[in-house]
Amino acid sequence: MIWRPRYNTPDDIKRIVITSTRWIGDAVMSVPALREIRRLFPHAHITLAAGAWARDVFAEADFFDELLCLDVPESSTLKRVWRQAQIINGDDVRYDLAIVLQNSFASAVVPFLARVRRRAGYATDGRRAILTHPIAVPAWRSDRHEVFYYLNLVRHIAHEMKVAVDFDAAPPPIDLRVSGSRQLAAREILMRHEADTQKRIVVICPGSTNSRAKRWGVESYAELADCLVREANAEVVFIGAKQETDVTRAVVERMRERAIALTGQTTLAETVAVLSIADLMISNDTGPAHIAAGLARPTLVIFGSTNPQTTAPFSPFAEVIREPPACAPCMLRDCPIDHRCMTAITVERVFARAMRVLMPDFMKHAGL
Repeated sequence: MIWRPRYNTPDDIKRIVITSTRWIGDAVMSVPALREIRRLFPHAHITLAAGAWARDVFAEADFFDELLCLDVPESSTLKRVWRQAQIINGDDVRYDLAIVLQNSFASAVVPFLARVRRRAGYATDGRRAILTHPIAVPAWRSDRHEVFYYLNLVRHIAHEMKVAVDFDAAPPPIDLRVSGSRQLAAREILMRHEADTQKRIVVICPGSTNSRAKRWGVESYAELADCLVREANAEVVFIGAKQETDVTRAVVERMRERAIALTGQTTLAETVAVLSIADLMISNDTGPAHIAAGLARPTLVIFGSTNPQTTAPFSPFAEVIREPPACAPCMLRDCPIDHRCMTAITVERVFARAMRVLMPDFMKHAGL
């Protein structure tokens, strides 16, 4: 029988390390769990171990005390895991508890090698033996939002310490924040690209770094952007990672109106700041959609191959647009047939919903 140290009480836990998720959208969906960990352990020093991107997304977060960057150059998994364990164990820091948000085997090995005494995470990918507190994957995982998947980890930790929690009635909010100074800097970025910041700002993310099947067509995005410029007098701003530059270029080349292409030209922190001043964000199922909704900006998310029931932005400011065929959600990275989940979504439908956000009084008066 493996000895599994108990959590005892929250005050017995002095230092916590949380290994974050790999993808930005997943990280944003884990924020309610991170907030609940902060509430459950008000006196603990909480460290978030994540990729470098976390500094940009969570620059002004109030639910952890320290951020450790786990990005290392090693290509070998064994070398990478060992180096990440050394980072967590730097300066002979000893953590009382590690909470592993990722599901991979390697992500659980890291706190094991770092000699964290208590290690909690889901018993996935054959890692039950290296977690002191392996938690069974809930049967409802494919039916409930991913937010509750992360909160369920916290529920089990709280239960062992005899602390009652209830997330179902009112989960902690995501509530990302961007300071006024960063918003001012975002407006300056737009003005350097000759944007009129007195107009409505519509931010569009036409790419997706991890799946081509998630992408609405470039022709559709181009037509939509032209309509927004002409009919809503909007400044259309394209964003995305450097590897999505070709997608943005393809959209802009098909447009008849002028647009601002920031894709690949801004840091993630600058992109987050631009999103914080947007009047509307339109996107595929991507990390920026989660960020925009977490910033309380109106967000339209076009879904096709993925499941909005589990991964839509968890925010009252987000709306999903989809026309699911029988094969959706397939969760594939490339469509093996004709991409019907995306081609069924018309420009007219997305534009009408965008106009109801940007010009609600006009649309109401017009009976639309």
